[in-house]
Amino acid sequence: MTIKAIVTGHSKGLGEGIAAALLAQGIAVLGVSRGPSLQLTEKFFGLLMESEADLSDPAALSAWLAGSAVHDFVQGAATILLVNNAGTVQPVGQLQDQDPLEVVRAVTLNVAAPLALAAAVVEVRGDADCRILHISSGAGRSAYPGWSVYCATKAALDRHAEAVVLDGAEGVRCVSLAPGVIDTGMQGEIRSATPEQFPMLERFVAMKEEGALQSAEETGARIVKFLLADGFGEAPVADIRG
Repeated sequence: MTIKAIVTGHSKGLGEGIAAALLAQGIAVLGVSRGPSLQLTEKFFGLLMESEADLSDPAALSAWLAGSAVHDFVQGAATILLVNNAGTVQPVGQLQDQDPLEVVRAVTLNVAAPLALAAAVVEVRGDADCRILHISSGAGRSAYPGWSVYCATKAALDRHAEAVVLDGAEGVRCVSLAPGVIDTGMQGEIRSATPEQFPMLERFVAMKEEGALQSAEETGARIVKFLLADGFGEAPVADIRG
């Protein structure tokens, strides 16, 4: 059975960990990011394809979707995996301090891109089975001060997965997954905020200092195991937080 996977934000952090775990199992990956992953390109030459796109830019997202990258890549696959990993925590801060254009970019990257890619993959899948995985967050299930945009966008992914499952399309499974707190560049951004912007800052600083953050590589492997398991899709909103 030929499996092919599309991973957004594959060039660093958790996305790179997920892509590496898929490639290590011999699964061809189309990575979609603003730039390449030099590490993965060198290690998995011939198995990794990369497509450059700024998924936070509405015009760039529309132009990329209008192209043939998704259609061309999934040809011949019996199973298509879509991992919507790319995301941003910005803007951090109270409503009056948020840049409206930054909000637009966040909603485009965190919501519009995953939902549009899910529709694009299903549109061209033919007879292939399709597994869609949104990388969500505990912030989508509980409100955090200073994270109104991030919480709202992650909650949107949870509701999308639930509704897709209710649609009942044969051969389509969709899950929105909270992977836990991972030691990535996003965590660095969170720790760079001020207490006024993010009142829970001290908690996240302490997790880093206490070594409580998961590695991107380990978490990526756990996510791929979850994605490939027979029971994938039984619950549209799931959690593998440690």
